[in-house]
Amino acid sequence: MATPVQQEPLFIIMLGAPGAGKGTQARMLSEALNLPQISSGDFFRENLKNATPLGLLAKQYMDTGALVPDDVTIAMVMDRLTRPDCANGAILDGFPRTLPQADALDKSLAAKNLQVQRVALLEVSDEAVISRLAGRRVCRDCQAMYQVEFNPPKVEGVCDVCGGQLYQRSDDAPETVRNRLFVYYKQTAPLVGYYFAHSVLVNIDGEQPMEKVRADLLAAIRAA
Repeated sequence: MATPVQQEPLFIIMLGAPGAGKGTQARMLSEALNLPQISSGDFFRENLKNATPLGLLAKQYMDTGALVPDDVTIAMVMDRLTRPDCANGAILDGFPRTLPQADALDKSLAAKNLQVQRVALLEVSDEAVISRLAGRRVCRDCQAMYQVEFNPPKVEGVCDVCGGQLYQRSDDAPETVRNRLFVYYKQTAPLVGYYFAHSVLVNIDGEQPMEKVRADLLAAIRAA
């Protein structure tokens, strides 16, 4: 009887501008592939809430308005990736954001004989990003997200999940989105070339219908 081949853990990175749909598609991939979705915002909030040593260290920088150093952020990420639910891999949403973070992640994974297998770049025009984020609404209570055109709530202004009030985040205003795009092009867009050079980048048309984007993503990842 043949011995089953042990499949290598599958680590996927979602890349794209703010509003490209990374979080939405990461959730769909998480369900389809049975891998945890790891959001940079989530592990920061968790470490701060639980007052972990890393969270307390990060808080020292955040309280002074300083950026949290990459070594603290990567330590949080690697701590999260050591948990049992990541034994078969994970989907990273919102991390890495910079070339130093990408390099640190690669080195930390390599130390455990692991690697990033796929980086999905969701390509969306600047105009579409501004339009999408201007129409985004968030529940004040449970943080569920909606988009007035593509994913509206059943009742305007009311969350389908908990009945909470929906609001527009200040950083989703058009003038703020333009600044967020500037930061993306300056800090995060260089990752496109980095991962292309590592032969793990897949380009996905993020302006297609949501289900088509999902299908293209799954096809690209399963072809890895």
